Amino acid sequence: MTRSVPRIHRIRRTARMAAAGAAALLALSACSSSSDTDSDSGTDSAASSSSAKLSGQVTVFAAASLKESFTTLGETFEKRHPGTEVTFNFSGSDTLAAGIIGGAPADVFASASPKTMATVTDAGAAAGTPATFVRNQLEIATLPGNPDHVSSLKDLTGSGLKVMLCDRNVPCGAAAQKALEAAGLELTPVSYEQDVKAALTKVELKEADAAVVYKTDVKAAGGKVTGVDFPESAEAVNDYPITLLKDAPNADAAKAFVELVKSAEGRRVLTGAGFRTP
Repeated sequence: MTRSVPRIHRIRRTARMAAAGAAALLALSACSSSSDTDSDSGTDSAASSSSAKLSGQVTVFAAASLKESFTTLGETFEKRHPGTEVTFNFSGSDTLAAGIIGGAPADVFASASPKTMATVTDAGAAAGTPATFVRNQLEIATLPGNPDHVSSLKDLTGSGLKVMLCDRNVPCGAAAQKALEAAGLELTPVSYEQDVKAALTKVELKEADAAVVYKTDVKAAGGKVTGVDFPESAEAVNDYPITLLKDAPNADAAKAFVELVKSAEGRRVLTGAGFRTP
């Protein structure tokens, strides 16, 4: 019996050491697990930070002919990104370009012609290369029912008709001049309007008998005007480029808006408004 006592003590001591070791391993495992959790939490936090929700105002300078379709896309964007607000400045592309170069705060520029976009890119105000997202073609807008029986571009040169054209410096005006040259015609309008919507409004208000505008504008006007196609319009199709601006105050949200415009959903809205795909 006396010999077994030390042996029992040794067994008990060994058991205590084993238990202590197991406890140490358990503590180490818990510590490691906690560390991993913290590490994962940090990763998740970083991921959450990198994919932070878009917010704030996005200012879009866009050609007047894009008013209806871009307004729809702006509403879609705001619903998709709660906390954002898309504001638009719709006008003649040349006026918008001049404002951008002059320092007007804007995030996105969508022009009705590559020539006007070049004004912005040449000034170094664009971020990256502009992308053409739609095309547009001219059409004659007449009073409802076409009471003057306008059937061609030549008919607009007849005496007695009050005709409106866009200013030569804006894309719709430049396109109209190109179409007239293709037809070998000269036309002196009652006035040159600052953008396509202004020209169309004159017909809607019956202050003019006809105007050379875009197909999209005739479609947007509904029954307020009647559209007349003419073959020379095929010689003056305008490409519409869009770009993020270099000094965009809200670049992240602006990029997302540009992507929406270029997406399949954006194309559906735009083609539904009468635009053509590039």
